[in-house]
Amino acid sequence: MKIVTKLFVALGLLAFVCKAGAKEQIVVETGSTSLVFTVGDNGRLYQSYFGKRLTDKSEYAMLPQGKEAYMTHGMEDYFEPALHITRSDGNPSTLLKYKRHETKACDGGTETVIYLADPVYADEVAMHFVAYAKEDVFKAWTEIFNREKSAITLEKYASSMLHMYAPKYYLTQYNGDWATEAGSHTQELYFGKKVIDTKLGARADMFCQPFFQLSLGSKATEREGEVLVGTLAWTGNFRFTFEVDNLGGLRVISGINPYASQYTVAKNKSFRTPEFIFTLSQSGTGHASRNLHDWARKYQIKDGQDDRMTLLNNWEATYFDFDENKLLSLIGEAKELGVDMFLLDDGWFGNKYKRHSDTQALGDWEVTADKLPNGIGRLTEEAKKQGVKFGLWIEPEMVSPKSELYEKHKDWVITLPNREEYYFRNQLVLDLSNPKVQDYVFGVVDGLMTKYPDIAYFKWDCNSPITNIYSNYEKMKQTHLYVDYVRGLYNVLERIKAKYPDLPMMLCSGGGGRTDYEALKYFVEMWPSDNTDPVERIFIQWGYSQVFPAKVQCAHVTTWNKAASIKFRVNVAMMGKMGFDINLHDIPAGELAYCKQSIADFNRLKPVILDGDQYRLVSPYEGNHTSTMYVSKDKASAVVFAFDIFPRYSEKLYNVVMEGLDASKKYDVREINRADGSQGEVKTYSGEYLMTVGLPLFSAQKLSSRVYELKAR
Repeated sequence: MKIVTKLFVALGLLAFVCKAGAKEQIVVETGSTSLVFTVGDNGRLYQSYFGKRLTDKSEYAMLPQGKEAYMTHGMEDYFEPALHITRSDGNPSTLLKYKRHETKACDGGTETVIYLADPVYADEVAMHFVAYAKEDVFKAWTEIFNREKSAITLEKYASSMLHMYAPKYYLTQYNGDWATEAGSHTQELYFGKKVIDTKLGARADMFCQPFFQLSLGSKATEREGEVLVGTLAWTGNFRFTFEVDNLGGLRVISGINPYASQYTVAKNKSFRTPEFIFTLSQSGTGHASRNLHDWARKYQIKDGQDDRMTLLNNWEATYFDFDENKLLSLIGEAKELGVDMFLLDDGWFGNKYKRHSDTQALGDWEVTADKLPNGIGRLTEEAKKQGVKFGLWIEPEMVSPKSELYEKHKDWVITLPNREEYYFRNQLVLDLSNPKVQDYVFGVVDGLMTKYPDIAYFKWDCNSPITNIYSNYEKMKQTHLYVDYVRGLYNVLERIKAKYPDLPMMLCSGGGGRTDYEALKYFVEMWPSDNTDPVERIFIQWGYSQVFPAKVQCAHVTTWNKAASIKFRVNVAMMGKMGFDINLHDIPAGELAYCKQSIADFNRLKPVILDGDQYRLVSPYEGNHTSTMYVSKDKASAVVFAFDIFPRYSEKLYNVVMEGLDASKKYDVREINRADGSQGEVKTYSGEYLMTVGLPLFSAQKLSSRVYELKAR
């Protein structure tokens, strides 16, 4: 609040304080944070405050008026607008004035809707805000109504616009590429515009993830600093715009990327933007992450408070080279290993064009007869006999040019007329803006579930962005394709969820090409990266944990980076939803025994790891070691992971100071999950000692790891 007041004095805006008491104000607040809007004398809506909740609510009336809450194109503002409408008379301007607002209770919080309207044209905008009091999380979106006599075109249509005021701004973004997802990069923002966006369509997150952290005043750390963390719930092209103006104010605009996506709204119709989800922490990024984790498990993720299954995937054991007998053997190995499920990956379908590689057969979802003569049913039967579940890989949005589906329905494919086709991963994207294609994609799942009702899980992949960007269905409305594709996908997923509400699915997209909270309404978990090198996964999982809980991060033990011990690889995977993608015949008996022990340990610790509070204790970005901790909600138990990556010779080692415990309690601490199967000696410390002095958990040994279990007495 001190920063805000000082800045407004410097800008000469404090004069508004005198009149503020007579103006109508709308306060949207959680238990810790307030977002305050003021109706100006001119009838427009202004954002007066966004920050720590004030104890004395009457003091909100003393706030300066601030900046217009949802700025529009064509009026007196000189910077990036939230809304740009073009009308039939050619007038590109919009003026929004306050009409009314309403607040009602909703699941977990309150929803406030503020209605704005253009006094000359019949446009209306409803700004929606849901505030989750306990979790300190907000959702914001807009709905734009066309009340005019003819269609309007939306050029820009943001979900949210937030105004920030601080001496300095530091933006942390998360980006990379295939196998290098969610790398962390921080920069200071100065006058001008910084844009994070994607134009990839289906596999939208391939280069950058749809979330950010914005530190105010100074760089936030895990434990200190004011920081805004935001993410867009949209499984398509997104854009975050950060613009510092001439007075030092920052506007943050979030929503669908308007690139090639001008959208026509017919008379008496409306356009609803996706949800922008955000939290403002006064005590660092760790607190913000825990806010989002709690909120997501409770309100957003499919089955977010239920258990998760461990699994054995066949991919790295067989790739495309398998038959029925080999898979039956692997199902038996899943039972022997002690996991909950066997997952059959790519390569089980196609007859005219058999799926022997990634060059053909996508779209032909019939079991390859000579590979699996008794169909999927023989596999589910064996899985049931062995007491494990059966899961199946599919990629229903995609098509191979070498497929029966392509030959029969090329008009269903997104591909340019009169151009040579460009293939990404030897495939093309089906046109989900077309209702017939939506029926087909739903039918892939429905057909398999009808024929093989014992399928207990799908791994839903999406390996290609949208290329050859043209829709035979959209015809003269090509700029609708990017938006309508995603809406078509949601239509399909809604139908699946309605008919098979208890069917879990993994969200996969050539690794982390889809990582958003709207998709996670339909998927219980996601695949963060195809890169399962445990060293790289430490960084990738660290990045995703800023916004997503461990519960949704599938983490598999594989043969990537054999320089790392099986223990190191397993321990990294235990920090997410653990699975295995490994040929058990290729590992020694001692390592197999260790994997079995680890699954038993993980199953015991799942309530803490998957549903507890996560504390990122030591960052891998800041040295040669890293540590992450999970604490149960009642603070009665905890798990600490410590990793030595590449320590330097004679490097000084320091204690790891823990977090989240009860300072007044005594905790028994012991090392578990040791390579020799033994348990470490139990030592007892107070929570205060562990959170003040800490313990020497690191070593000078390269690629080594330790896991510690804490239990309150």
